Amino acid sequence: MSWADAAAFHVFGKPVLWTDLVGNVCALGTVWLAIRRTIWTWPVQLLGSVLLFVASVGAHITGNALKQALFGILAVYGWVKWSRGTRGGAELPIRSARLKERAALVGVMAAGTVAVALLFTYLNARGLDISWAPWPDAYIFVGSAVATWAQGRALVDFWIVWVAVDLVGVPLAFSSGLVVSGLVYGVFFVMVMIGFRGWLRQSRELRAVVA
Repeated sequence: MSWADAAAFHVFGKPVLWTDLVGNVCALGTVWLAIRRTIWTWPVQLLGSVLLFVASVGAHITGNALKQALFGILAVYGWVKWSRGTRGGAELPIRSARLKERAALVGVMAAGTVAVALLFTYLNARGLDISWAPWPDAYIFVGSAVATWAQGRALVDFWIVWVAVDLVGVPLAFSSGLVVSGLVYGVFFVMVMIGFRGWLRQSRELRAVVA
């Protein structure tokens, strides 16, 4: 047995992988750090993405694995954007998305989910067994990408996108045997609501100062 599929302990007879456990601890840490608007959000997310990518590959959840790979790329993007935004000790310039930006986020999520789901379905039909749940996988993949991109641009709305992703992510994780991921998705929901409230208040304060 390799480190990638080594079990830390068992819950209800199912093994909890070290990669799943530590990766989700990093994921929780990422949300907590994002609530505090610290640059450390991104290196912790990058580490968690690597570990959860390994766990997802082992569980044959292709959509989640691809999501983690994209997370790694977007973590670098967010790291750069937040570094520039907080240069010289400045406050992270968070704000609510404009109407056109919100429409774009929704449009990309909808069109992206359809496109990726059809791709997964096509690959399954070709015998590649890319995903046992193409539509939920595609939704989580695209929604997570949109949320992380919006987070990198310091848009308050990224928290709402995460809520939408969690509503699908929780049942999919449990049904796939990733117990820790399922529990963490539930904790995410609570933390996301706290983060949204804090970011919204901060954005209003910044807007009042500028005005």
